[in-house]
Amino acid sequence: MEISRRGAQVPASPIRRLVPYAEAAKKGGATVYHTNIGQPDLPTPDGFWAALSVYPSRVLAYGHSAGSAEFREGLAGYYRRCGYDVAAEDVTVTTGGSEAILFAMLATCDPGDEVLVFEPFYTNYHSFALSAGVFLVPVTCRAEDGYHLPPPQEIEVRVGPRTRAILACSPNNPTGTVLSRAEMESLAGLCRRRRLFFLSDEVYREFVYGEKHTGVLELGLGHQAVMLDSISKRFSACGARIGCAVTKNPALQKAFLHLGQARLSPPTLEQAAALPLLELGPDYYGRIQKEYRARRDVVVDALERIPGVVCRRPAGAFYVMARLPVANAEDFAIWLLQSFRLRGATVMVAPGDGFYATPGRGKDEIRIAYVLEKSALARAMECLAEGLAAYGGVPSR
Repeated sequence: MEISRRGAQVPASPIRRLVPYAEAAKKGGATVYHTNIGQPDLPTPDGFWAALSVYPSRVLAYGHSAGSAEFREGLAGYYRRCGYDVAAEDVTVTTGGSEAILFAMLATCDPGDEVLVFEPFYTNYHSFALSAGVFLVPVTCRAEDGYHLPPPQEIEVRVGPRTRAILACSPNNPTGTVLSRAEMESLAGLCRRRRLFFLSDEVYREFVYGEKHTGVLELGLGHQAVMLDSISKRFSACGARIGCAVTKNPALQKAFLHLGQARLSPPTLEQAAALPLLELGPDYYGRIQKEYRARRDVVVDALERIPGVVCRRPAGAFYVMARLPVANAEDFAIWLLQSFRLRGATVMVAPGDGFYATPGRGKDEIRIAYVLEKSALARAMECLAEGLAAYGGVPSR
């Protein structure tokens, strides 16, 4: 028996596909510094656990398919404090930001339609598009430009008769790039001219370092705008699996509701626990921004000292893409886990090719998530530098 073409085509995640090598390294006694996955190590705020401990019901029941009324109002209040005109009825709570992206593709596209994406992009867009029967049309951004958008004419030429939406992520995973207001307005103008939906992945909104985040809801796109979000990174609550889709478009909201009914409800307990986190203010966000900015500088300063490495200091999120002086970054990443040890330790990175749709792109790139505390990041970068020297003849420092 053969499985479906869809099942066979689902790609392995570059973030997780090398896990067996890391597990084998740890079984052999090695310390592995995990910079491959965006799992924050900062504690989930106390308010989450306090709310969890006083959950009033002893029955963990289904909730509303669009999310609880209290949590939707809480999210709307958070967005209003961000300066966006959002009401509770504009919000659909989803099972993680992943489901929000999938719902957006399903509700805006028919099978065979196209969505423009800017590569490198969050690798799971591949799988969501495949699930929805949607084709991703990549527009390549270059490391030398800090992964900012190419000229507008290079974007518009990729719009075809089956294009239904543009999907952009800012601050960006995997590059950390924060699109300028001019870039976001340019995309909004393209959406107006060509009657496209603007799907904006804004999970890392609060992770900006000296830049200003521009959200899709402040661009005057009305029913064409869909914001996609998650509590996972903002509150170090990845396992809670709570995200949302926000739009003023009633037809999309109806579609989101019906898609939500098909999976019954988003997590009930986690919505109640996350509700008080939505009231956290500038002091909380200031602390996490300061911490991740310092971690970014540890990583980028180390990368800039390695001969042959190309990277730009990211302005947001907690990732950096780096081009290495190797022919195949995945082979190098596997070698680090299998064969390289520095004082009993090695580092795990995410190969860059899985963040591209264009065949052959990203073969010499890696993504690093700076989600470890600073001393561990420094040791991880030392492993990377010495590993490159041993692997490919890059001069040791």
